[in-house]
Amino acid sequence: MNKNIRLKSELDDVLDWSATQVLGAIKTREVSVSEVVDVALERAQQTQEDCNCFTAIFAEESREQARNIDTALAQGGGHAAGALLGVPIGIKDFTPTQGQLTTCGSVLMKDHVTTRDAVVAKRLKAAGGIVIGKTTTPEFAHSGMTSSPLWGATCNPWDSKRSSGGSSGGSGVAVTCKAVYLAEGSDMGGSIRIPASFCGCVGLKPSKGRIPMDALDSVFDHISHFGPLARSVDDAALFLKITQGAYEPDIQSQRSPMPISEVIQNDAKGLRLAVSPDLGIYNVDPEIIGNLRQSVSALEDAGAQVDWVDLNWPVHYIKHWEDYWGVFLAAQFGHHLEQHRDRMDPELVGLMEAGMKIDAVTMERGAIVRTEQWHKMAKLFETYDALICPTTAKVAPPVHANESDFTTFDENGGYNALDMTAIFNNVSVCPAIAVPNGFTKAGLPTSVQVVGHRFDDPMVLRLAKCLESRAPWTNWQP
Repeated sequence: MNKNIRLKSELDDVLDWSATQVLGAIKTREVSVSEVVDVALERAQQTQEDCNCFTAIFAEESREQARNIDTALAQGGGHAAGALLGVPIGIKDFTPTQGQLTTCGSVLMKDHVTTRDAVVAKRLKAAGGIVIGKTTTPEFAHSGMTSSPLWGATCNPWDSKRSSGGSSGGSGVAVTCKAVYLAEGSDMGGSIRIPASFCGCVGLKPSKGRIPMDALDSVFDHISHFGPLARSVDDAALFLKITQGAYEPDIQSQRSPMPISEVIQNDAKGLRLAVSPDLGIYNVDPEIIGNLRQSVSALEDAGAQVDWVDLNWPVHYIKHWEDYWGVFLAAQFGHHLEQHRDRMDPELVGLMEAGMKIDAVTMERGAIVRTEQWHKMAKLFETYDALICPTTAKVAPPVHANESDFTTFDENGGYNALDMTAIFNNVSVCPAIAVPNGFTKAGLPTSVQVVGHRFDDPMVLRLAKCLESRAPWTNWQP
């Protein structure tokens, strides 16, 4: 046998590597980009059949790009291949990619091919990332569950009867099932962190403006972020370093973001951390709290001083976000209602109709609510370097559940919400990362959320690295 022909069983191991590991192997010519792309495409097809996480897979285009990068590397032009060197990635169907189908999960856009790249996609491609597929999202990214009138439901890789989360559910599944090494997501209320929690991967909502946002008609909203879903903390940091930085069309983009070290620390010596299991609002699954305690112990082992705090935040913090979300959706997409209401997701229609009933004075009072929340967080951060809490209050719900199923209160006043993420989009300058931290007895992943000081993305990455190094999840396999 030709020694240069690699056996399929040997290549299967490549799928288990992180993005940073496969980059190292490509640089040393241990594997070719074409080999990596071939096995990734095969896994993507399998994952699509099992979980329905892609809206399009670009096999021929990806293989051609891989061959071109291999040729450049063979000719000593590795610098021209960029920082990602042909690593297979996924881009959310909400995010414009030039010349490719981008439907936002809506039958109204079922044939829509975009003529431009969003800046996050442009930077990933310029770095040599190969977009092997677009990943599923609920219609116009409106929900914490990924199911759309156009593409149907995306199921959880650990239990096909459960939801993948949303709205970047396809990206969460594609990363967890190792069909791609990195996937892009957008986060307006937890749409990166919720699927990261339900699927069992890393999900980072960077501080507002760290990655420019240009997928919307307005650049003045205060909740919208691009960010990574990743197999490891180092991979999330790699994505951030490639995509961050000023972009003049986005007035909120950061000109000089805090630098991320080449090697992320994995100790917490000298750090003080506040832990809240429920933020004073949420009714949290006991198994999630149990796994949170294990995460806290890991941070203490890493040298942190940890205090359990009673935040006692009022529920109107999250209720304001819910009002704003309805207004946001109505402003962005409500023009479709008059002609296409019957073709749209009823949950989305309900959110937009509710948003249209909210007056401007109520919305401006919401800014006062956000200010109150921020002042309380600023006071907390006078003492603590970060806030630790669960990412979601519940494990992955049934695959056909609706967001509206999680709006009740228990007998003690605890809010039976699904996530604990949207409340931090109220204070979007604060980065937040979701980190896998165990399983329930039913075999479903749980997640811990690290929320940092404003613009301090390096700190949340450092604490996530502490958790990863002391309670590794990278060998978990659905």
